[in-house]
Amino acid sequence: MSKADAATAPSVPLWRQREYMLLWSGQLLSNVGAQASGIIYPILILALTGSPLLASWATALRMIPYLLLSLPVGALIDRWDRRRVMLVCHAARFAAVLSVPVAMALNHLVVAHIYLVAIVEGALHVFFNIAETAALPRVVPPGQLPQATAQNQAGFAAAAIVGPAVGSALYQAVGRGFPFIVDAVSHLLGAIAVWRLRGSFAPARARQSRPLRAEVAEGMRWLWGQRVVRDMALVTSVLNGINAALPLLLIVLAQERGASAAQIGLVFSLGGVGAIVGALLGGVMARHLSFGHAILLSVGVRALCIPLLLLCPGPWTLGAVYALACLFGPLYDVVQFSYRIALIPDPLQGRVNSSFRLFAFLLNPVGAAACGWLLEHGGSAWTAGVFGALCVALALAVRWDRAIRDAVHPHMRMQSV
Repeated sequence: MSKADAATAPSVPLWRQREYMLLWSGQLLSNVGAQASGIIYPILILALTGSPLLASWATALRMIPYLLLSLPVGALIDRWDRRRVMLVCHAARFAAVLSVPVAMALNHLVVAHIYLVAIVEGALHVFFNIAETAALPRVVPPGQLPQATAQNQAGFAAAAIVGPAVGSALYQAVGRGFPFIVDAVSHLLGAIAVWRLRGSFAPARARQSRPLRAEVAEGMRWLWGQRVVRDMALVTSVLNGINAALPLLLIVLAQERGASAAQIGLVFSLGGVGAIVGALLGGVMARHLSFGHAILLSVGVRALCIPLLLLCPGPWTLGAVYALACLFGPLYDVVQFSYRIALIPDPLQGRVNSSFRLFAFLLNPVGAAACGWLLEHGGSAWTAGVFGALCVALALAVRWDRAIRDAVHPHMRMQSV
């Protein structure tokens, strides 16, 4: 469905829109697999080395490619067929993830191999994520972008419930390589869903070939000229850096309380429950809260929850607090993502979204690596205190930012004209 065609059918429910449901279901399947194996990376490295710092590097290395590749990839996505990019990424991620259980079966798995797979997966995720984001306005009417974003978040949350539970259970009961097999199969299924998409996902019109640097600069200039989008990129950068630290902190806190691998999976699954409830409520809350209040509420609750983790006596309470922290994450994403994607012109979708993500993910590897260093040298209490204080400071910055406080969704502005 083209953007023009999508605009003519705003009343059709998303679940009846074939192209959107294929895009969404493929994303959902691959996210389940990624969650199943994602929780195992640090657990596996902790089992092999006993070092939180080395475990944190697996998370950091998956994030570093976004910093190095997001800007040129965004410009390339605006030149390439977005459907074809997603297909190639699914196939390559299938091969990369499958190499881990193969190495285990041959008794040749080493930490360096896990790091290499993390880097390859991170690089492919850059291409896939920007292509999928740029494809969304082709299959969803502009007025339904907030609803589609909320449904996407519900899918992420559902994957966060199912994936860690499946991955940790397979790791403990069947074998260490099976979560990675599930991940590989999920990419195969995701590729089938993307392959079945109809319509054009090529650039809307041919553009005169220009140096890549000039096209990247055009996207960055557009972002920097939109103050709300720019400020949200900076806020998201700090928030994502904090979020990148939480998985390893939760794993260590759970292990300190005697939790098994399956119980650690329970902690993350409860967080997914909170996220899926938040996703179901995100669209409703977004309609009843101003842009600024929604962002402040999301950041403020996260700031409250991080120190509360230290008071939890076991995996159930850790999961409950983590669920509360995740409850308002979808609201944040629905508000800021739908605002941004509705504002960006279609020919700039890849470049502006990649520029935003460069800022948004800038601190992810820093947060993950800093968490490992703090845990190894200062302990869990000190680590939670540092990241909790950082989150409080971020909430205060949001409260004082007038552009965020006064922002109105572009679709709402069009309705009021």
